[in-house]
Amino acid sequence: MKLLFLACLSPQTGNHTTAERIRSYIESAGHTCELRDAAEFQSPAEVANLVSQNPPFEAALAIHLFKAARLLLDIQVPFGVVFGGTDINEDVKVKQKRVVMEQVLLKARFAVAFTDKLKEDAEMSLLSQGSKIYVQPQGIQTYVTDKFSWTEFLRSSGVSTEHADELRVFLLVCGLRRVKDPLYLVKVFSEWHCENPLNVLIIIGPKIDPVFTVELEAVVQSRGLPGPGEEPTGASRCHEKVLRHGQQLHLRGHVSSDLGGHGPRGTCAGQGHSRKFSCGAA
Repeated sequence: MKLLFLACLSPQTGNHTTAERIRSYIESAGHTCELRDAAEFQSPAEVANLVSQNPPFEAALAIHLFKAARLLLDIQVPFGVVFGGTDINEDVKVKQKRVVMEQVLLKARFAVAFTDKLKEDAEMSLLSQGSKIYVQPQGIQTYVTDKFSWTEFLRSSGVSTEHADELRVFLLVCGLRRVKDPLYLVKVFSEWHCENPLNVLIIIGPKIDPVFTVELEAVVQSRGLPGPGEEPTGASRCHEKVLRHGQQLHLRGHVSSDLGGHGPRGTCAGQGHSRKFSCGAA
C-alpha cells in the first residue's frame, strides 16, 4: 500500500520524532509511506491533487486533527488520524478550529489517542465519534550504550558531579513554549533545590517560541543561575544550576523507540536530530 503521512515536522520536536517512528513502523510492515510536512500545503485541494497523482496514494494518515488532518478533507481515499495534545488541550477552545476538527473526525476511518485520558477528553470536546477512537500508547525502549557518559552529561549541564551517584535528576523534555509552562517547574525546583541540593531539574527541548524563550532566560538570570559549565557565585546562594543558552544531547545510539511496543527495534528517538538543553534548574 502507498500511504501519504502528514505531520508538523518542525526539527527537534516530539511531533517529528513520533512521525518518524510511525513511518518506520509502517514501512517495516511492507508498505510505502511518504512523510510530508503539513506546512508544505496551503489547502486541502493541494493535497487532493498530490494524492491523485500517478501512481496514486491508496490511503493517508495525519498527526493533529487541525494542523494536518484538515488538509485531508478533500481526498477520495480512506484516512486515519492521530490526536495531538494540542488538539484537545488548545485547539478545541477555538470554535472555528473545533468545527473543522469535528469534520475531520466524522470523515476519518479511525482515530488514535495515545492515552485513555486523551480519548475521554476528545469524546467530551468533539461530536461523539467514540467508536472510531482507539487507544494506542506510545512505547519507548532504551538501550545501554558505551558512547554516553552520564558524568560528562551532568558536567556539561552545569551540574556538580561531586555526588553524582546521590543526585536525583528530573528530566523534562519539551519545546520552550508557553503552553508547556516550564517556568513553573523552574521556580518550584529552584526552591526545592535550596532545601536539598541533590534535587536537580534539566529541561531538554528546542526554542520553539522565541518570545517565551527570552522571558524564560530573563527569569533564569534574575535568579542568578549560572550557564553551562559555570560555577555558582555568591549571587546563587543555593548553588542552583541551569542550562541557560543551550547544550545538545545527541540521542542517536542510547535511546531508541517503537510504536506501542510493536515496531522495529533500533529506531532512534529523534531520528538523529539533536535536542537542545535550553533550560534547567537544580
